[in-house]
Amino acid sequence: MITIRKSQDRGHAQHGWLDSYHSFSFADYYDPKWMGFRTLRVINEDRVAPAQGFGSHPHKDMEIITYVLSGQVKHKDSMGNEGTIKPGEIQKMSAGTGVMHSEFNASSKEEVHFLQIWIMPDTKDLKPGYEQNLLPVDQQDSLFAFPITIHQDVKIFRGRLSRGHELSYKVNKDRGTWVQMIWGSLSINGNPLEQGDAALIEKETNLQFSSQNNSEFLLFDLK
Repeated sequence: MITIRKSQDRGHAQHGWLDSYHSFSFADYYDPKWMGFRTLRVINEDRVAPAQGFGSHPHKDMEIITYVLSGQVKHKDSMGNEGTIKPGEIQKMSAGTGVMHSEFNASSKEEVHFLQIWIMPDTKDLKPGYEQNLLPVDQQDSLFAFPITIHQDVKIFRGRLSRGHELSYKVNKDRGTWVQMIWGSLSINGNPLEQGDAALIEKETNLQFSSQNNSEFLLFDLK
């Protein structure tokens, strides 16, 4: 079973400095049909204006992942981590017993575009942790597993396909898959997806990806 979540059907918040699309219920956007998928709780596609951002605020018992698409995010947290996250880099914070952090656009001239992802951990009150890694720039026509530790039975891949190419992914019948399009267009088992679209997939054991244009997407394999 494949359910398509169209880009335009997501929740949308426009705050002037922040333009955000919510795949699941978040902040003032509430839809009881879209509260999350298995342990995947949040996928926000955020665009933040120059020199603007999220001031210091707390989190607890959540695996928080940031994937930068363009621009740079300036990060600072109560664990002592401070720096920038660049395009193609993946950052993960385990909030655990509690962490304070801020995320700002590092540029005073250009907006920053990134995905914010929350996954519910399998254990509460973990020691807070931080990781940041660069994904390969030359990956093509394949899936690449995020090189981060997540305190949950989940696998996250970045997929890249060039026009006219295909790839397949095997899924355990008891698991669920969420595919989030970043750019381009492709089909999954014949179901078309465009930029910003997503696919919720259950009870499918083989996924066949076919790209109509150069494309990039994230694949979540969830318990």
